[in-house]
Amino acid sequence: MRADRLVAILLMMQTRGRVTAAEVAGELETSVATARRDLEALSAAGVPVYPQPGRGGGWSLVGGARTDLTGLTAGEARALFLLAGPSAGSVPEAKSALRKLVRALPQTFRTDAAAAADAVVIDPARWGATNRELPPVVALLQRAVVQRNKVRLRYASKGGEHTERLVDPLGLVDKDAIWYFLAGTDHGQRTFRVDRIAEAVVTDDIAHRPSDFDLATAWDAVVDEMEERRAATAATALVPERLLPILRNQQGRHCVVDGPIADGRIRVQVTAPTAWMLAQQLAGWGADIEVVEPESVRAELARIGAELVTAYQP
Repeated sequence: MRADRLVAILLMMQTRGRVTAAEVAGELETSVATARRDLEALSAAGVPVYPQPGRGGGWSLVGGARTDLTGLTAGEARALFLLAGPSAGSVPEAKSALRKLVRALPQTFRTDAAAAADAVVIDPARWGATNRELPPVVALLQRAVVQRNKVRLRYASKGGEHTERLVDPLGLVDKDAIWYFLAGTDHGQRTFRVDRIAEAVVTDDIAHRPSDFDLATAWDAVVDEMEERRAATAATALVPERLLPILRNQQGRHCVVDGPIADGRIRVQVTAPTAWMLAQQLAGWGADIEVVEPESVRAELARIGAELVTAYQP
């Protein structure tokens, strides 16, 4: 007997007052016989529900008893459906679940909740690109996280070398169209790029998940570590004030204002993993941005400029 089905039946009775086995079967997409067994199981488990035979009969909660499962405020219901609605568009199961949740809400909440679910659309594709599909392995890893089963991975390093690992799944993160898989290993928590997972098999072994683990907090730590690596090389540059917003938008946290100077240009510090990568990012600005230091970045810019002159000079 599935607990989620029994909870859904309780919500239906709480909202509608009385339900029939046929209504439950239609709502939860089961047979009438299964719906009747579910209703009887609720009664046998001590939940105060009772059947009323005859025309207009059905199953009801004794004395109007209520659960606290729909103890949402109107504002909480709107916030829930604003959050869940956009992501449900591409997942049929989620869309079906939202419809059922709307019907389970108190009558006074339903209109606003339904409107909230349809108020926002998220289009993950950039202009000129097609909609990206969810990698099949992501669904498999999601199931492993939810069910808490260990996963056996065949993973490729940056150099293409494959290794096998048995890991405890902790969570998944979609960042800028790239999926990352956080998992516990014999050497502590690790982050795997999903596009480097050559094979993943969910085992029957129960996974270990620390009781104090929080995915958002863990991901913040991963981001901080990665950004620190990306900031290994710093350059001081002078940028015209009108171009500063564009540069900051391009570089994000890797562009920090260091102070203005007299001729109207702004002194900034720009960072990247290496001098070569930093020069690559700044070369497209031409003479609009002047790199003051270090000499390693200036030398890379000069080399890039010489290559372009050689390639394109008539």
